[in-house]
Amino acid sequence: MNIPETLKYTKDHEWLKILENDEALVGITDFAQSSLGDITYVELPEEGEEFSEGDTFGVVESVKAASDLYMPVDAEVIEGNAVLEESPEKVNSSAFEEGWIVKIKITDPSQLELLLDAAAYAEIAKD
Repeated sequence: MNIPETLKYTKDHEWLKILENDEALVGITDFAQSSLGDITYVELPEEGEEFSEGDTFGVVESVKAASDLYMPVDAEVIEGNAVLEESPEKVNSSAFEEGWIVKIKITDPSQLELLLDAAAYAEIAKD
């Protein structure tokens, strides 16, 4: 299982890659995409939508199940990954690169301290 050290994680299996200017990419982890199986559809939020930490911001559907996506921090959506509209399987094949789901503007950077590092996430993912 791939758990990049440079990312932050949630107990709900989302990852967050911090960019510049309080921006970040959000996706689902290798563990999550593997558990779901072949992903067939990703529901993306609208640009400009605002979410609080823990809010559902979309859905990932696979041949096995549908799973809600939860926002890791308070944020405004800058853009959804348009590639996933035509190729949702990118979440399976490239969960941490091409398969990111949304780009966000973090509205409460202090919440980043509450996210898990790779070691803490690995403990959750192995159970």
